[in-house]
Amino acid sequence: MNRNTFRMPAAVLLATGAVALLAAPPAFATGGGEGKAGAVVLSTGLDVGLLNKTVHVPLKATLNEVNAPATAEKTALTVTLDGVEGGAPVSVLRADVATSKATADKNRAEAEANLAKARVHVPGLPALSLIEVEKVTSKAVCEAGKQPVATSNVLGSVTALGKKTTVIAGGPPTKVEVPGVGLVTLELSGTQTTSTTAAATALRLKVSLNPLKLNVAEVEGEIVLAEAHCESPAAPKPDIKPQTTTTSTSTTHANLAETGGGSPTPYVAGGALILLGIGAGALVVSRRPS
Repeated sequence: MNRNTFRMPAAVLLATGAVALLAAPPAFATGGGEGKAGAVVLSTGLDVGLLNKTVHVPLKATLNEVNAPATAEKTALTVTLDGVEGGAPVSVLRADVATSKATADKNRAEAEANLAKARVHVPGLPALSLIEVEKVTSKAVCEAGKQPVATSNVLGSVTALGKKTTVIAGGPPTKVEVPGVGLVTLELSGTQTTSTTAAATALRLKVSLNPLKLNVAEVEGEIVLAEAHCESPAAPKPDIKPQTTTTSTSTTHANLAETGGGSPTPYVAGGALILLGIGAGALVVSRRPS
């Protein structure tokens, strides 16, 4: 009788283990998405007022703007606009070196912009450069699972409206004003990073000019030189292995051997319970008073 009472939990435990094994869901590793990157050598967002401000012409231009995924690279050296200076074309930028590059995949995103021996012009100032730079660079790197990095540099001299200017990285904006021409505010080497993004701008100019030449009344807006930015690829999730329950055959047989049973154990246990009930009934009957 005692043996049969111990066989029941062994059978139930074995059945429960089998259910747990079948119910364990499979799990798979999930890869990350591609990163993003972009760069531009020059971008302008200016408003040019003509005919005593009665006509406004937006002056928007970009030079060597690239974007990734994949790989992109450009090396144009000039950008020219028409129709804002008495019908004559305006050479907004001329440079000896003007390159931009961007790459991005599932592991890394990177962008870079370089500009050397560059001269920027705006309408109304045909003979005077808005700004001249020796060399400016910006770079942004975003790698999956790592802190993004942004760097920018302005090397050599900077000349704004014909005045050689000292611009301090990380310092306050530098203002250059020329009577009868206008004001240029220069901001140097701006960088910004978050946990997944990075951005760098070598030189940002805020322009407010009133040259009063060639029928140009005002030039207002912003110019950016050598800008790069990126966004990290999503880090791949770690592999998750499914949990499995394995019952050794030898262990099962050993447990069953301890309880004195084999594969017919449930049937024997059930029969024992029936016999136990019959025996108990017989015992009750035999003790009834005659």
